[in-house]
Amino acid sequence: MAWNGSGYRKPDANELKKRLGSEQYHVTQENGTESAFRNAYWDNKKEGVYVDVVSGEPLFSSLDKFDSGTGWPSFTKPLEPAHVALHEDRSHLMTRIEVRSKLGDSHLGHLFDDGPAPIGKRYCMNSASLRFIPKEDLEKEGYGEYRRLFDKK
Repeated sequence: MAWNGSGYRKPDANELKKRLGSEQYHVTQENGTESAFRNAYWDNKKEGVYVDVVSGEPLFSSLDKFDSGTGWPSFTKPLEPAHVALHEDRSHLMTRIEVRSKLGDSHLGHLFDDGPAPIGKRYCMNSASLRFIPKEDLEKEGYGEYRRLFDKK
């Protein structure tokens, strides 16, 4: 069953400033970028799903994560494409595709065309934008419908 967004929302700016760490706020709300190789999930090898730290929207699965060598968590595709929004980003004197969460409108990272076959995409995300839910905690955290992905393996 596809996630329908019920129960997920973007808190107001005051609540976000209280709830998020300074780097999380900078990355998600001010389009920042965290340091490569010095972030929570670049080398996380556990099974589970990654959700928006702001809204809780489920975004990516560890089943689609790969080591891109960049120092940031990278995925071949979103868990469900409707959960992410893509926008042209012309900052820093270049043109890139920015990836944002649909409901939370959090800056997540960027999409590149240098990922592994057969898709060839690399969703290069900031750990500061994500919260990891291990597969054994999916039901407890309200993401039980995604447990089936890991039971099929």
